[in-house]
Amino acid sequence: MRSEVHAQSPAAINAINDVFHLYDPPLWLVTAHDGTRRGGLIATAATRASIVREIPRMLVAVAKHHHTWGLIEASGTFALHLIAADDIASVRRFGLASGHQVDKFADLPPRETPAGSPLIEGAMSWMDCRVEARMDIGDRTTYLAEVTAGAVLRRGPILTVAGLLRDAPAADRTELKRLYAHDQETDRAAILAWRRSRGDA
Repeated sequence: MRSEVHAQSPAAINAINDVFHLYDPPLWLVTAHDGTRRGGLIATAATRASIVREIPRMLVAVAKHHHTWGLIEASGTFALHLIAADDIASVRRFGLASGHQVDKFADLPPRETPAGSPLIEGAMSWMDCRVEARMDIGDRTTYLAEVTAGAVLRRGPILTVAGLLRDAPAADRTELKRLYAHDQETDRAAILAWRRSRGDA
């Protein structure tokens, strides 16, 4: 592969990021289980993958260093939730702590989706997903998943990336930025190692 693919100029990188910032993705709360083990995280890399009404599918990318990733790998299932625009508390619970160290569900009602994933009752909606295919992309695994069940629990504005950065308390924004910078370094190393293993770097 041509080396310039991996060596964009600062101007090119800025232009690419300008494109990324033209849209405001929703925040998805992903939950999964493996037996009695539970996990959940906040994700932005999730999108509808089928326009066929009778065959609903989603594409979701989950970083491999997350506790929830291991649960999805083990069970082949997960649930997706959209959360309310003012639900900063769920981001604090599922986005600022690590499931490797704490049980994020310790004081929540033990509710489950039909497929057994943890159900967040305060969410706007939920969908059960069954992994149909997976692709290793270095830092993440991208899952193509069949949506097997779902429901709208209530209606209203949902939380997006821009909404979170605008409305979260200053301390939460500072911690989110710190974790984001740490994850960037982890992901950069994983992507470059993946490219080297494929002979792309």
